[in-house]
Amino acid sequence: MAEPLPRHLLIPFAGRGSPACRAALPSLRLPNLESLLSRLSLVETDTQDESTRSPPHERALAAALGISAADGCIPWAALEARQIGIAEPGDREGWGLVSLCNWQVGIDDVVLGDPSAIEIDAAESATLLAAAHPFFEEDGIALHPSSTPGRWLARARIFDGLATASIDRAVGHPISQWSPLAEAARPLRRLQNEMQMLLYTQRVNDDRAARGVPPINSFWLSGTGALQADPSPAMPAPTVSDALRVAALRDDGPEWAQAWQALDAGPVAGLLADYTAGADITLTLCGDRAAQRYAVQQRGLVGWAKSLFDRPRAPAVLEAL
Repeated sequence: MAEPLPRHLLIPFAGRGSPACRAALPSLRLPNLESLLSRLSLVETDTQDESTRSPPHERALAAALGISAADGCIPWAALEARQIGIAEPGDREGWGLVSLCNWQVGIDDVVLGDPSAIEIDAAESATLLAAAHPFFEEDGIALHPSSTPGRWLARARIFDGLATASIDRAVGHPISQWSPLAEAARPLRRLQNEMQMLLYTQRVNDDRAARGVPPINSFWLSGTGALQADPSPAMPAPTVSDALRVAALRDDGPEWAQAWQALDAGPVAGLLADYTAGADITLTLCGDRAAQRYAVQQRGLVGWAKSLFDRPRAPAVLEAL
């Protein structure tokens, strides 16, 4: 009989410090998570602060994939370009993710809306890419479609070493708080201004207005960097759950708690079942500041007895993230 395959579940936004989500923490009832944590050992903690451009879940995923990079320089775009065959093995060129988005203009500031909520389809994305291509090309930036509508892969030397903030850090915050400040980013800020004027004139936005969806009025750059070497994962690639993301970014406490309960009854319960069947499992919980990785480790009788009577409480564990 074949041995069970190892499984690794990575949960972004497992803890959230925003007011409504924090208020929802004490009422969380997550029996499968608590049962799983009582059986696993905490093997690694990555704690930073909320000023990092790369949030804990992106740092944890990069580590699991064998990618080492500075803050804000995890080369997600270069990795995707390699995976879909745009970049050749050994390509060390800089890449970046260009995400079309809606900048929400207020009285005092401009706030980044969540690009995943703009409801753009592949045809709209292709039309806007064709219109934007000459503007990016003037600055030596080559654009390519990605596997996700509304997101493009951009290739240029400027992206190698340019630190940019993850969308998951920037959504809901003023643009000025997370925009790249490096001198090298000055052409990109000018390009954003040009794109705002271009997008304002696009038929795509007229059609979107007729459908009652927000206009696409700018882009966000993230995932910049170059793959310095072929990734060498030290563990199986994790399954990443995005179940908590939308509610967390909106600071919708009741919805976040409900999504957590569904996650506990689904993937977390499945991971617990795999553990019971003898699988070598890993669980990574990520919040605003920290990521904690739990894994199966041999424990003596004292350790097992302690786990039975000192069962971790989910709110306390998640509050520390």
